[in-house]
Amino acid sequence: MNPTIHLTINGERRAIEIDDPRVTLLDLLRERLDLTGTKKGCDRGQCGACTVLVDGRRINSCLSLALSLDGAEITTIEGLAAPDGALHPVQAAFIAHDGFQCGYCTPGQIMSAVGLINEGQAGDDPERVREGMSGNLCRCGAYAGITEAVLEAQATLAESEREKAA
Repeated sequence: MNPTIHLTINGERRAIEIDDPRVTLLDLLRERLDLTGTKKGCDRGQCGACTVLVDGRRINSCLSLALSLDGAEITTIEGLAAPDGALHPVQAAFIAHDGFQCGYCTPGQIMSAVGLINEGQAGDDPERVREGMSGNLCRCGAYAGITEAVLEAQATLAESEREKAA
């Protein structure tokens, strides 16, 4: 009998039967659940193309066994925008600052940026952002736009939080 895990993926609670205990979260998302925004780059945890949020923290989904995540809340790029279709501030900032070229790494870059901001690690220092995003590679070299996008999104989200508190 195959084990069943329970995951909340992009706000939807799912019971998923695991037919191979070695299946990674990346392969589960892409091949079983058709959430193909998460990309398979190196499949070794070195490029960041597979970055998703698990319980609010960024991880390389290619390195995580799906079976080990029973009960977790997972957010992929498909679940980042608001239900009404409004872009997340990080997505909007990536567009505004040309934080992508070919687009292959963009979902992982965006998810990593969201995690970096949520973890309180972005700040307002470009070098700090570059260091925090260093696990995500961009073969096209869009790093300047990515850094500007993260800084803008951090400022936008911080201002939004200040307004809510007032």
